[in-house]
Amino acid sequence: QVQLVESGGGLVQFGGSLRLSCVASGSRFGLYLLGWFRQTPGSQRELVATINSHSATTYGDSVKGRFTISRDNTMSTAYLQMNSLKPEDTSVYYCYAYEASSGQAHWGQGTQVTVSS
Repeated sequence: QVQLVESGGGLVQFGGSLRLSCVASGSRFGLYLLGWFRQTPGSQRELVATINSHSATTYGDSVKGRFTISRDNTMSTAYLQMNSLKPEDTSVYYCYAYEASSGQAHWGQGTQVTVSS
């Protein structure tokens, strides 16, 4: 069972930056598709960014040019660098890992990001 633990959320002012981290258990971290999603109450979970095992990335339209996803396979950690934050980025951010070999998806517990105007 893969466990994901997020950290780095908090309160930041408009235009500020935060970096989220997601540490994963498991021995096949380098093979995982990793991602960050976010969700506000009453809304569907929204894709923020993904990074595959070859470090190819995708981003949601609302964060392109402001957020950067990365991974460090030696540390079994995924990161989300968030710059130029806006109040509409306020949400709970979830780390995601997908194992193609087993077809299993795993989620972290979420970390709150709040951007004040």
